[in-house]
Amino acid sequence: MAAPPPDAPPAEALSLSLEPRRLQAVLLYILVALVALGLLVEINEYILHAGWLDPLTPALSLSYEQNLPTWYAASLLLLCAALLAVSARADPTWRRSWALLAVGFLYISMDEVVGVHEYASELFDTHGLLFFGWVIPAAVVVTVIGLAYLRFLGSLPAQTRRRFVVAGVIYVTGALALELPLGAWTERHGNDNLTYALIDLLEESLELLGATLFVGALLEHLRARVGSIALRIT
Repeated sequence: MAAPPPDAPPAEALSLSLEPRRLQAVLLYILVALVALGLLVEINEYILHAGWLDPLTPALSLSYEQNLPTWYAASLLLLCAALLAVSARADPTWRRSWALLAVGFLYISMDEVVGVHEYASELFDTHGLLFFGWVIPAAVVVTVIGLAYLRFLGSLPAQTRRRFVVAGVIYVTGALALELPLGAWTERHGNDNLTYALIDLLEESLELLGATLFVGALLEHLRARVGSIALRIT
């Protein structure tokens, strides 16, 4: 690459500061908007039948894949992975724990788009609450990770620990626990009805809420540790 001419002005850094509470507020507004639009298209699909809204259903429904809510959820989880990677650099003592979490969220972000977990259900011939068989290995993995990270959680400041736990419980409730009633309902009544759509809407909403709260908790933790957070391009 050619060097700049001698009389060229010095390059300046472009910096964007991240204020945790303001960013989390923006993310919560986006969450409310997505859930409201998702609820609208589901009600229209099964009750209102307004023709002009029909084309928006595949794009906005939280029950569909590869649409706007899916893209946003994957992006939010990718942001969690990035913030966890930064936390790994900022905390040498627990670097490996932060880094493994970052890899985990990177995988979850990918799975949100690809849907690998859905293929795992084909390995299980289960019914009722376990109709979606992937919840079995997922519950095992979540339990093992939770137990393995008890010391790590204990090392965190009390407020950060509480925020992490609350965000995690909300996310796991949506991603895993609500799959049980959703599976039982799907086996009996299928997935083309309003009840299925509303259960799925609640499930996805809790996932988005948990990830949003986790982003806010990570940003607050980083700010407390390093003083300020900024994206800088030089």
